Amino acid sequence: MDLKNIRNEIDTIDTQICDLFKKRMDLALEVAREKEKTNTPVINKAREKEVLLKITDEIGEPLDGYGRILFNTLFDLSRSYQSSYLGRESDISRRIERALEDTPKLFPGKAVVACQGVQGAYSQAACEKLFELPNTMFFTTFEGVFNAVDKGLCQYGILPIENSSYGSVGTVYDLMKNHKFHIVKSIRLRINHCLMAKPGTKLSDIKEIYSHEQAIGQCGEFLKTLRDVKITPCENTARAAKLVAESGRSDVAAISSRECLELYGLEAIENNVQVTDNNYTRFICISKKLEIYPGADKVSLMLSVPHQPNALYHMIAKFSSLGVNLTKLESRPIPGSDFEFMFYFDMDASVYNKEFVKLLGQLEIQPELFVFLGCYSEVF
Repeated sequence: MDLKNIRNEIDTIDTQICDLFKKRMDLALEVAREKEKTNTPVINKAREKEVLLKITDEIGEPLDGYGRILFNTLFDLSRSYQSSYLGRESDISRRIERALEDTPKLFPGKAVVACQGVQGAYSQAACEKLFELPNTMFFTTFEGVFNAVDKGLCQYGILPIENSSYGSVGTVYDLMKNHKFHIVKSIRLRINHCLMAKPGTKLSDIKEIYSHEQAIGQCGEFLKTLRDVKITPCENTARAAKLVAESGRSDVAAISSRECLELYGLEAIENNVQVTDNNYTRFICISKKLEIYPGADKVSLMLSVPHQPNALYHMIAKFSSLGVNLTKLESRPIPGSDFEFMFYFDMDASVYNKEFVKLLGQLEIQPELFVFLGCYSEVF
């Protein structure tokens, strides 16, 4: 057959598929009506597995894998259609609706905010860009920030999650699964690192440099040019500057922000020592309560998927079907599991989209872990 005839035959088959799809969905609705009588759950994994095994045998190689993808999609659509008929409003949709009603129209200018580090930290700079008059409380560790928000000591917390040149802050992502929180805002802060030491210190005098591991990574090319210099990670760049200022040594330096020069009485030896001038760190602002402010157009989720082939593909396909753009996918190992992972999704999406909220409801009733981290806007 020539191309035109092939396409005509495909069109005929597509029409048949459409008719069969409608018949299948009508039968799925009949199943929902029967389930309604007995209050039976929508999900029936045993039945789905039975159908997949049958379909795989019927299709055979080499198309059996494509068949599994097709029928897993049909299962998703059937569950969605049944849930819609049964009118079982998901918990997440109720929480989102309540948050939209209760959240103030303007982001607060004043608040008690938790930051990791000491005065002069980049987290503080991010905090002061988000809030007009923040009452900042400093904590030694990232977990301290999570705990302060969780226990109500601080209304909000600021945490770095990724850098444009050095990647994700793994410690923060690992802590996310251990704490209940919501993202209410995010900000991208330009980072310019400075090598600083006590007044009068020269570059040739330095034998040891303190900084946070992220800053050390962001300044890797510069540090490679130094010989016989020990690089010592510490919990925060501002803390590094403070350590240098309080030390009795004249051969130590810190990589930190320019704000720390005046704060701790230090002098700049080298400016802009990061790998690139286009160096940004993304910070999230978290709260215990779900808050969704007007203009929120980003969503973050925490999900697990079955430990089986194509599971992640099926998850991503759900968002793709709604035209949702995934902007970040971060995987972290689940402690105590056999190479199973938790996935963190960032996406351009909004809870003002009813179809998207319906999808969240479908994900919520899945047996795997689902956590809605928040819908928010990002400040540049």
